Amino acid sequence: MNGSAPRARRTPLPYALLIPATVALAVALGYPLVRQVVLSFQDFGLAQQFGRPPEWVGLGNYRELVTDPYLWRVTLRSLVFCLVNAAVTMAIGVGLALLMRHMTSWVRVLLQTGLLLAWAMPVVASLTVWQWLFDTQYGIVNYLLTKLGLDFQGHPWLLEPLSFFFVATVIVVWMSVPFVAFTVYAALTQVSEDLVEAAEIDGASPLQRLRHVVLPAIRPVLLVVGLLQVIWDLRVFTQIFILQQAGGSTRDTNLLGTYIYRLGIGGGKFGMAAAVAIFMLLLTVILTAPYVRAMLKQESED
Repeated sequence: MNGSAPRARRTPLPYALLIPATVALAVALGYPLVRQVVLSFQDFGLAQQFGRPPEWVGLGNYRELVTDPYLWRVTLRSLVFCLVNAAVTMAIGVGLALLMRHMTSWVRVLLQTGLLLAWAMPVVASLTVWQWLFDTQYGIVNYLLTKLGLDFQGHPWLLEPLSFFFVATVIVVWMSVPFVAFTVYAALTQVSEDLVEAAEIDGASPLQRLRHVVLPAIRPVLLVVGLLQVIWDLRVFTQIFILQQAGGSTRDTNLLGTYIYRLGIGGGKFGMAAAVAIFMLLLTVILTAPYVRAMLKQESED
């Protein structure tokens, strides 16, 4: 009798069960993407919305965009805004998560409640509050800075591009930090205390324990959270759009998200807007490729 273990019989049932979900996902995600790609090769404007057939222009939209200096200014602005916001959000979120490990239970619950409320607040409602805080005449921020002896009386935060993006960064980071803090804290609760104590007994300083024990243990979570932050901060729209409506200079503060909106909905150039959207998708792939590569390497090592 052959002593080898019998081979498990393969059945197509698991693959058949995946077919409905795969088809639904392909339709829900694939059709809009294909439609966007096709639209980017067409001259599709207001006339086409009233029944005129779209004109096929091939790479015409892309050639016009590539030779437009304004697109590259918006792209550079979007990249800087994305990377700065993602870095600040990760630094503050990870810092809060590390602090929560050393807080007493009631202080930690109080902090988590505040973070949860900030995270759960509707975007438009929170932006209304932030607009009042930075209001030129009645804002509490100008009032407090003036009381501290700084010349901020009547400072127009939203009129100057640099201060506009400072306000936008404060708002975007404030909305994003709770997700990072909660996710990283959940990962920290899974770090073996025995490893940390062993490193402490071996003479490792708190910084060395953090660098060589804690952070490597939660590296997969940090990679995923960092990947999501880069994606979200690159395609940020609502915060920028509402601040522009409140008084910001549109041309000097457009990011890729608002630029696509103003090309399509605002200007009726839907083909051009679709081309910028595809460009933005490719830019997202390029930015996230190092994170994906690092995650794949982490999985192969495990």
